[in-house]
Amino acid sequence: MKKDISVIISTYNSPEWLAKVLYGYNTQTYRNFEVLIADDGSDHRTKECIEQIQKEVFYPIKHVWHEDAGFQKTIILNKAILEVSTDYILMTDGDCIPREDFVEQHIKHREEGYFLSAGYYKLPMDISKIITKEDIYSGKCFELYWLKDNGIKLSFKNNKLVANGLKSWFLNYTTPTTPSWNGHNASGWKADFLKVNGFDERMQYGGEDREFGERLGNMGIKSKQIRYSTICLHLDHARGYVKPEMIEKNTQIRKETKDLKKVWTDYGIKK
Repeated sequence: MKKDISVIISTYNSPEWLAKVLYGYNTQTYRNFEVLIADDGSDHRTKECIEQIQKEVFYPIKHVWHEDAGFQKTIILNKAILEVSTDYILMTDGDCIPREDFVEQHIKHREEGYFLSAGYYKLPMDISKIITKEDIYSGKCFELYWLKDNGIKLSFKNNKLVANGLKSWFLNYTTPTTPSWNGHNASGWKADFLKVNGFDERMQYGGEDREFGERLGNMGIKSKQIRYSTICLHLDHARGYVKPEMIEKNTQIRKETKDLKKVWTDYGIKK
């Protein structure tokens, strides 16, 4: 059967976290998908991790890789977009474990003329480390009682884990968070991605996902908020790749996109 949604997972030298994420996709209630790993130059450990897990999971995995030349997430994402075999793309990161209904919810809410915007439930490092494959397969790590037993405090954000049905619809509708393209949990139509020429490859860390979404918006694609419907657990990690000059450059590019209402980037998929 032809797949009808492609999941692009970005990663860089985090095979332990990536393995947990890939186990999460092996629990999905909606199974007609493919996975593409957008690998921004990882060493042999990530390749070995993917090869081992491919033997265990039901879904196909394609490893899209390029040489390590610093933070080039936008470039590898554009390469992955061209490699998908479907019309619809879900993008996430290699540190976000999906709940079993993650792909199903993106399929359920997708709509022509829209992209879907969601978020994550952030975990501290100690819980990120102790989550096992068995915890993921059983769904235990998504249960609030298990998280509380392991130190999670009471918080409004816990609604992300327990809301469903009418409550999740209401929270999606009323959340003050502006729907934007969030690289850890967002989806849209490949045809729309190509019309804006993908990601701006001049951009490094800091707003590169948002700028992509802003060009989609300038083209007339609306954003739909589903942050209380599509749940993933964000595993903690260091961010040594963040540099002030990256943020400054990206801020200027985003300002230009906004001021000129740009749709197309000359620095994307087509050069």
